[in-house]
Amino acid sequence: MNRICPCQALQVKPKTYADCCQPLHEGTPAPSCERLMRSRYSAFVLGLSEYVKITWHASTRPDDLQLEPDSQWVKLDIISSSKKQVHFRAYFKDENGGYSVLDETSDFVFQDRWLYLEGDTSIKPHKPERNDVCLCGSGKKFKKCCGQ
Repeated sequence: MNRICPCQALQVKPKTYADCCQPLHEGTPAPSCERLMRSRYSAFVLGLSEYVKITWHASTRPDDLQLEPDSQWVKLDIISSSKKQVHFRAYFKDENGGYSVLDETSDFVFQDRWLYLEGDTSIKPHKPERNDVCLCGSGKKFKKCCGQ
């Protein structure tokens, strides 16, 4: 099955899961902190608790982490990426039926492989720009879709 990778949802030219995050989820080391962050986002969406745990630095990892597949996450945007940091926005459907955005600048460390260390996070309601594509997945502009 050639499903779109969760980290590629609503992107212009999305990659399939098999060509994107699946190899990392199956043990291939992430070549960069950005790739690790993308694969962790996909793991959160897919409920892959063990993958999230083994890619989280032991000094900041929670003791108990149980994830379930979560279809509320709808889109990931990488804002910027450097050698040890990734700034991203992850959009999700909130409990009121609208959309919110988790904005995070994540820190990573390399110790035989890339590991997530910690992040500076904020959550806000999503306020679409004039020509943004709607997050519902219709492919239409927000103003002509859910923004009416």
